[in-house]
Amino acid sequence: MRIRKAVFPVAGLGTRFLPATKAIAKEMLPIVDKPLIQYAVQEAISAGAEELIFITGRSKNSIMDHFDKAYELETELEQRGKEKLLAIVREVLPPGVTCIFIRQAEALGLGHAVLCAWPAVGDEDFSVILADDLIDGKLRPCLAQMQRVYQEYGTSVIAVQKVPKEEISSYGVVEVQPVAPGLGEVRRIVEKPKKEDAPSDLAVVGRYILTPRIFKLLERTPRGAGGEIQLTDAISMMIQEQTVLAYEFEGTRYDCGSKLGYLKANVEYGLKHPEIGEEFTQYLKGVSGDLNSLAPKEKKQG
Repeated sequence: MRIRKAVFPVAGLGTRFLPATKAIAKEMLPIVDKPLIQYAVQEAISAGAEELIFITGRSKNSIMDHFDKAYELETELEQRGKEKLLAIVREVLPPGVTCIFIRQAEALGLGHAVLCAWPAVGDEDFSVILADDLIDGKLRPCLAQMQRVYQEYGTSVIAVQKVPKEEISSYGVVEVQPVAPGLGEVRRIVEKPKKEDAPSDLAVVGRYILTPRIFKLLERTPRGAGGEIQLTDAISMMIQEQTVLAYEFEGTRYDCGSKLGYLKANVEYGLKHPEIGEEFTQYLKGVSGDLNSLAPKEKKQG
């Protein structure tokens, strides 16, 4: 049992990164030398995805171009003997993997974006990946970890992590009944609750494995928080009919929808980059020393 289809909702405007995202998709912002969306695609492929479904907006043509074949570029690199760079370009989309692009006509939220994928997904279980959530899996990619849970239990799985109480109102939050270490059955899910009303400190992050029943539920999901159709609300209906598991993945998540999270990801991935990691480490040590020298000195007691 393998998830063949992965959905990437990429129609958001990326307003937190303006003016950088005025002309390019936020998912095309690079982490060192690869755009965010490529990390997400590689994670899906690592879990067995063969069909990539992108739910796009009017300003997202750069994503389509990125996964298209670049004949002129490849020819130029080949003629110049730049075999290493040519291999990098050709590896953006491995052989046997196909892309489908669907336009989300209105910005009606994540739930609506997933609903737009229904004609391409059909009656199959599928995954959803939010590229903003860059996850560095501890031993294996997050979606591959979730795939193992899916294979064992044969039901929907959503990724969760514990977050500080002061941040809880930014997430969907679950209440679970424990099934195994790091795994629980979702009993309740609430979108962006106040911290005093949150059912737990387990927040839903941008990885889902869902059954096609979610589409029928999304069809009748009213607009919720922010006037949008929330995927969380449809999952809340789903748990009345089917088992949904919450999985605490192993690894580090970077919220690249925020400036600070994006910068942290670039630093962490830069430190372990095979080309620049060592030199970048030395540079940061120097910067760290400079910052320490600027720290306010404690006054001596006289």
